[in-house]
Order: sequence, then structure tokens, then C-alpha cells
Amino acid sequence: MTPRILVVDDDAHIREVICFALEKEGMTTEIAGDGQAALRQFRRRPADMLVLDVGMPELDGLGVCRELRRSSDVPILFLSARDDEIDRILGLEIGGDDYVTKPFSPRELVARVKVILRRKGGKAEPAAPEATARTHGQLHLDPARRLASFADREVGLTSMEFAILARLLARPAHVLTRQQIMDASHAVGVQVSDRTIDSHVRNIRAKFAGVGASDVIETVHGAGFRLGPCGA
Repeated sequence: MTPRILVVDDDAHIREVICFALEKEGMTTEIAGDGQAALRQFRRRPADMLVLDVGMPELDGLGVCRELRRSSDVPILFLSARDDEIDRILGLEIGGDDYVTKPFSPRELVARVKVILRRKGGKAEPAAPEATARTHGQLHLDPARRLASFADREVGLTSMEFAILARLLARPAHVLTRQQIMDASHAVGVQVSDRTIDSHVRNIRAKFAGVGASDVIETVHGAGFRLGPCGA
């Protein structure tokens, strides 16, 4: 199926540039000029992914993300005119999958969109160890259906969170450095910080704690992370 991308930005020129670049790669696009319009449009017809500007009138991109995360794990790529690390971390902590600063390269944006869509399950690489359904203790991941569960209770993860957990589950006895996790979970050439990975790990832990799993990921101080016993 052709991915449908909802492009949300109050700048008509930026919307046009993004839509042209995405449609050139075979995707279909829809547009919204502010946060409230984006929510109405998504509820009326959910998209496969959002490219979402942070700074908008009516309701900003962070507010849109918070509202969507109440009921949807649709992938979200944030756009922002600001390049402050704290803004990137906040966007990721509330459920964003990636973050691009303006001005941006349309080719880079398209590449990041493709990576996020692949993580979502549309075109997973068949040879990747993370593509196989796996169980560890009471934790179960099914990449083909993009489902995560603990003790048969489903846990909603963002695309990035799912990719990180799948990477850890592929080698449950090993300690993975932050760099190894970044290499497995980000597009080539996308620069992220250690704190970004830490934010995603915190989100994963919090979500699994909500279903009774307090040991899903362990921190190995000075080294990185490894999968916990997961109720085994």
C-alpha cells in the first residue's frame, strides 16, 4: 500500500516542498495548516505518518503529539526552526520518532521518513535479526505485526521504542552500548545524543512498568544497556 503522510505546517511553502519531495518518492500526502486542523483531519482519516511542525498557532506540534498519543502510535517526525537539544529530547520523550531542524534538506527528510516507515513494519529488512518474533521471559515482540506484550498484555510503543527493544531482544545476554543502539535504530548519518537514547529507554521502562514489568531494561553503568529478566 502507498503510505499516506499528513504534513502539518503553518508555512504553505514548506508544506509544498515537503509534499513534492514525498510524492516524488511514490507517497501520497495530505496537508494541515495548524494543530487543531491536523487533529480533526487525522481523526476523520488517520494517516500512516505525520510530518509535524513544532511551532504553530492554535495548537503547537508538541500539543498535537500529546493528544495523538492518547489513542494512537502513528509515527511522528517533528520539524522545528529551533535546534536546542532540550527541544529535541522533549519531542522524543512525549512520543516523537525523529526530529529535523529547519532549514532542512528534502532528501534527508525523505530518507528519515522512509526509515521510520520501515520500522513501522511496511518494509522491514528480511535478514535483520530484529525481524523475527521473539520471546524472553514474559516479554514478546512480533515485528511482522509490530506488537509488543508482557504477560499477554499489549504495550503500545513508538517506532523508535520498538526498534530499540527489538535490538536488545535480538541479543538478550549482551550489553549494548548507546552507540550500538543508535546504529541499529537510526538512519545512517542521523546524529543523536546519548541523552536521546536515554529518553527512549525511560519511556520504554515506564510503559512496561504500567503492565507490571519493572525489569524490562537494565542499565549497566559505564557500559550501556541489556535486556532484563522480564519476569522470567
